[in-house]
Amino acid sequence: MTRLNRKFYERDTLKVARALLGKKLVRRIDGRELSAMIVETEAYCGEADTACHAHRGKTPRNVIMFGEPGHAYVYFTYGMHYMLNLVTEEEGNPCAVLIRAVLPLTGIAQMEARRKRKGTDLTNGPAKLCQAFRIDKSLNGWDLTLGKELWVEAYKKIPAKSVITAPRIGIFYAHKEHRDAPWRFLLAVDK
Repeated sequence: MTRLNRKFYERDTLKVARALLGKKLVRRIDGRELSAMIVETEAYCGEADTACHAHRGKTPRNVIMFGEPGHAYVYFTYGMHYMLNLVTEEEGNPCAVLIRAVLPLTGIAQMEARRKRKGTDLTNGPAKLCQAFRIDKSLNGWDLTLGKELWVEAYKKIPAKSVITAPRIGIFYAHKEHRDAPWRFLLAVDK
């Protein structure tokens, strides 16, 4: 498959967040590949967005967000979880997309062993998928366009009718307009 290039990430964050649905997240560990289809994302739109880590300016924690698009921004939260974000837009404009959930495709046994569970609970949250894929601070700043250990590939084209938008989750501290913004993108589930 085709690995996403820098131009894919160097666009409006909301467009990238939507376009990531159906793409394949790939992680190579010890010569083996784990992969999963991205099914839920959240956009974080720079310093004006009070839910964004860059809202109060550049810090040692968020410096990656101010850099070149197409890099991984991995941070540690609640003293126990890692979260994977993909840096977007032009350098100096600190925007990123949080990968919230994925649907496992390959390497499922390794994911299950790492998570000590199976089924829908395996990768249906940002911390869960990081644990399943062994994504931690060592990948903070990783250039996703180079491949090797972590990258995103083209996979499935998702029609507009299959996408739901909703407010982002867990941003109680943000201004109301940012809490209510429909900047979460997820695949509709057929019933």
